[in-house]
Amino acid sequence: MATKMAEIFEVGPCENGYEMGLLIGQKFSKQIKSRLENDLVLQNQLLPFAHSPNSKTLLKSLSETNMKKYPNYWDELRGTAEGSRSSFLEIMLLNFRKEILPFIPNEQNNNSAYDETNDDCSDVLVVSESMAVAAHNEDANVALVGHTYLIKGILSNGVSFTAYTYAGELPSCAFGFNSCGLAFTMNSVPPCKHEIAAGAIGRNFISRDLLEAQSIDDALARVYSSEASVGHSYNLIDVRTRRILNVETASRNRYSVHEVGPEPFFHANMYLHLEVHQERDENSLSRQTRAAMLPKGSRSEFLSLLGDNNNHTKYPIYMTGPLLYTLCTAVIDLDEKTMSIIEGDPKQREPSFVFSMV
Repeated sequence: MATKMAEIFEVGPCENGYEMGLLIGQKFSKQIKSRLENDLVLQNQLLPFAHSPNSKTLLKSLSETNMKKYPNYWDELRGTAEGSRSSFLEIMLLNFRKEILPFIPNEQNNNSAYDETNDDCSDVLVVSESMAVAAHNEDANVALVGHTYLIKGILSNGVSFTAYTYAGELPSCAFGFNSCGLAFTMNSVPPCKHEIAAGAIGRNFISRDLLEAQSIDDALARVYSSEASVGHSYNLIDVRTRRILNVETASRNRYSVHEVGPEPFFHANMYLHLEVHQERDENSLSRQTRAAMLPKGSRSEFLSLLGDNNNHTKYPIYMTGPLLYTLCTAVIDLDEKTMSIIEGDPKQREPSFVFSMV
């Protein structure tokens, strides 16, 4: 599948979140409208649920809780909808899809919505004397191909961030970094339904907040206090202190931290160290097993691992469809203090972008 290089847009400083969202919405209105029209999970699952009586309590709670905790980011969403001339309801549903899908009745979602929207990302991380690297495959539903862009946001306090962004969503549910030398990548995880707090904080709001963290301790504090609905796995990277932390979270402010050291650490899409009842994800288990077999002694071997699609299974690490697709690979080099983005097979392609992080 041929893909076009992601476009980068610089925005800010802005008077408020609404203005930032408005400018992003205006710039990428074509991509946002195209995604809204063609996203089958939105059209076939989220919107029908939103128009049903069953949704009212959940959507009201999500809206009120997130608006209260993150009013500026809520205004950003409003601006994105206004700027792209899109329905705010549809923009909101995209941003809360992970918090809504588990609560759609089975007869309404045909048992498929939650499975088909898994963001099946893979990360391999190491901090040793010879190298300190975080490498990440951004995997998503094939409908996201052509519906992503890069936002360079300049904040009023002088801090700037660069975030790989899904059309219509807050920066960033994927990965990003800021001028304080703090970066993150993320992996979705599959808690069982009883582990999810209905109507609590959405993951897109937490990751948007991480873009403004000024240190790894600040980032941890933001994650710890986030009161998440679903939970997530965050890889927090600080190039100034040469540290990488994998933080697994769940609802009711549960979390576990693993500091990455000289032993390479691979994370797919199941909890590895936080005790949470979770769904069995065969895709994630397959990638975890395959990664354990592959060499991880150098940056080039990291890229070969993330480009691996030759294991003759249903679930390769590097995905090319028909349902899931590797949109790009991000490589954060803590010694070079750079983030590189590779669009295409990371074993073969040169980076499309190389950003200095400080």
